[in-house]
Amino acid sequence: MTRLNLILALILIGCALGVVSSQHKARKLFVELQKEQELTTRLDVEWGQLQLEQSTWATHARIEKIAGTTLQMRVPDARHLQVITPESVPTERAHE
Repeated sequence: MTRLNLILALILIGCALGVVSSQHKARKLFVELQKEQELTTRLDVEWGQLQLEQSTWATHARIEKIAGTTLQMRVPDARHLQVITPESVPTERAHE
């Protein structure tokens, strides 16, 4: 009987150690998950800021200002403009 009790006690200790080990691992993984979620949030904020910055850099007014000041470009006079329309393209290609 004592032998059976000893075997059962060893099994109980082994199971208890397994539970403690798995809880510790679960807590470590949860902390890692929280860190990754925080990183995701920071990257989402940074992405939004970059998109805003890109839209600011690409505004028409800014491009026109740089073209005028840095590149000395100007809008041509209306008499120098020529509108070109695309030629009509046949819907079916002629067979060779």
